Amino acid sequence: MSYQVLARKYRPQRFADVAGQDHVTRTLLNALEQNRIAHGYIFSGHRGIGKTTIARILAMALNCRTQIGSAQRPTPEPCGVCEACTEIRQGNAVDVIEIDAATNRGIDEIRELRDAARYAPARDRYKVYILDEAHQITEAAFNALLKTLEEPPAHVIFMMATTEPENIPQTIRSRCQHFSFHAVKFDDIRTQLKMIAAEEKITAEDDALALLAEAGDGSMRDALSIMDQAIASAPVEAGRPKLSAEQIRELMGSVPNTVFEKLMESVAAGQSAELMEQANTLVNAGHSPLALARQLARYLRNTLMAKLGGEQTELLQISADERSRSARTALLFTEEELTRNLQIVLRTFDDLNYRQEQRFHLELGLLKLIHAQRLLPIEELLSGAATGSGSRLAPASNTPRASSSVSVPRPISGNPSSSSTSARDAVSWSSASTARRPEPNRTPVVPSAILADATVPEPSPFPAVATHTVGFASPETLTEGALAKVPEPAAATVTAGSNIEHLREAIVTALATAAHSSAAHLLGSGAWAFEGGGVRVTVPGMGKKMLSLTVNTAAEKIIRQELQRQGAPPRFMVFGGTGTAAAVVTPPVIPAGSVQETALANPLVKRAQELFNAEVRSVLDLRQK
Repeated sequence: MSYQVLARKYRPQRFADVAGQDHVTRTLLNALEQNRIAHGYIFSGHRGIGKTTIARILAMALNCRTQIGSAQRPTPEPCGVCEACTEIRQGNAVDVIEIDAATNRGIDEIRELRDAARYAPARDRYKVYILDEAHQITEAAFNALLKTLEEPPAHVIFMMATTEPENIPQTIRSRCQHFSFHAVKFDDIRTQLKMIAAEEKITAEDDALALLAEAGDGSMRDALSIMDQAIASAPVEAGRPKLSAEQIRELMGSVPNTVFEKLMESVAAGQSAELMEQANTLVNAGHSPLALARQLARYLRNTLMAKLGGEQTELLQISADERSRSARTALLFTEEELTRNLQIVLRTFDDLNYRQEQRFHLELGLLKLIHAQRLLPIEELLSGAATGSGSRLAPASNTPRASSSVSVPRPISGNPSSSSTSARDAVSWSSASTARRPEPNRTPVVPSAILADATVPEPSPFPAVATHTVGFASPETLTEGALAKVPEPAAATVTAGSNIEHLREAIVTALATAAHSSAAHLLGSGAWAFEGGGVRVTVPGMGKKMLSLTVNTAAEKIIRQELQRQGAPPRFMVFGGTGTAAAVVTPPVIPAGSVQETALANPLVKRAQELFNAEVRSVLDLRQK
């Protein structure tokens, strides 16, 4: 007889021999014992876990000629020795018809099946149709089978095996008993492999069997196929093949998990150079970047499960040594870090599937793991861990104050009248998840201008100017060309200095009282002067973007009203520049009992102000009145 592969040679012939599907075998044995036989069954689940095998065993039990309760057949299990059982096992039974639904999926084939089902079985008790890969049958073919499946002849039983039960119409599923098969557990596969190794007189290390069971990934057939291949490549000692873990890894092209443990230790220590050297060694040894990313993702998944459930959790379907290794790696990271690392590796694995330079993308993905370690949760910042335990992020003491959106302006240098624009004038620290150190700015920005619509009353304590009215425009609506036309004035000449200081104090006070603290702080720190029939404010180190964000439309309205009330010149301009800032005007005391005072007294708000050097721009009262 020709050689039979292990998956066929050791195919279960009794319900008790099926591993990992006790919920199915127990139900079917009880149904046979109580004679509660359904006319249609659907067996669904992962590949290679016994769907078609159980369908054959059920067919043998239904047509077995030995009486249940006899000496040869004490239970509903098939006897395995009668003529019906032998023919079904060999696949040549007349009344048990196996159909490959992937090939015979059309309506014509199903019509022939429907017509043949009307006739009584040739010899056995039941005529059994086993439809493998039933989900590939067309919708029209299923409709042709619908009436027969709903009211079949008493001697006909349909069994459908599928890996995609959702593709079977609901009208079919509702007329059948549906059994969902489970993936075979790691321990069950390893026990089966150990039994087969003893039967085949093969010397196998425990680590080797564990590798084979893990490679099966819940499929008994996959594990047996890999074992067949490993036996063929194994060295022979004393006339017996010997399976070792190293030989199986070499056969499958896999890497020991000790390598991934060292990789993650380098990630935890932030050793980028060491990490790249290890990756270089693996790639130069001939390992595929795609396979490395797949194994690393599996290792990180096991590490995350060890972090969640401990070393002995049922979530880990691996050997005891691998459990210990995953638990050791889990101690190096938090749950959030492991989740983020797994997401990075999975995305890297997806990228490798359609990239040309796979090595470069693998190295980039590994470096991202180290860079992600520098991210710090916002909760840790607010709780004080950022300043009390050697945090990876410590806000500089000279960081400019920012608004409640925690936007930190970057230093600006250059000619304020230049028409070139900066791509980014500020960097935002998002409070949603993590904070990152801002990058320095490299390009100059165009100064902003604010035009106020006002009429100068007479008499005025300020320098006399021509009375005129101009349209008000916010910085967002001013075009670059319009900004470029604003003349660069000569050195500011302050006339009536007491009046300019009075105007500065009045506008800053009005802004602060209206809860525009950032705008008040910004304008209060600028250099004020009467220039060209208007008021010019130069704010050192500020760009167009930050000026427009801080002195917004609401602040402009307050400035315009205060200019009109003070009888000041109607033209008000704000420029970014490199001049020397004037003394900051201290905002007035916030009224006692106000909503703003309540918000600023909140401990969380105070902590955020300390950490980010921030200011509260506005307060909204959302409490129930």
